[in-house]
Amino acid sequence: MRETTELTEAAGRFADRLRAAPQSRLQRGGAAEGLSLARELALRAGRLEEPTGPSRVMPDAGPFAVGDQLAVAAADFAEAWHAACARAASPEQRAALRGELDEAVDLVRAAAAGSGL
Repeated sequence: MRETTELTEAAGRFADRLRAAPQSRLQRGGAAEGLSLARELALRAGRLEEPTGPSRVMPDAGPFAVGDQLAVAAADFAEAWHAACARAASPEQRAALRGELDEAVDLVRAAAAGSGL
């Protein structure tokens, strides 16, 4: 299966931009975009780990924490994705997982582009 390096590197770059941004730029939308992405990645990781389990929402820890939240959510998604790949029993399941990873990478790129940072 494909590695998650593309996802974690893209998320890491966006997280670094969030960490380096001044408060004024974070408050103009960068932090909200980063938190929205972190929450989506966390939800997707949860579904990979426990498809029928309860959804958990990542809390808003403030604009200065969102870079770390994004980095953690991306790492959690990558770990959950690898575990799901190890459990995948059919080519169809593996193809669906590749699609999940591709979607996650696209989400990170779109959020980074739309963040204004």
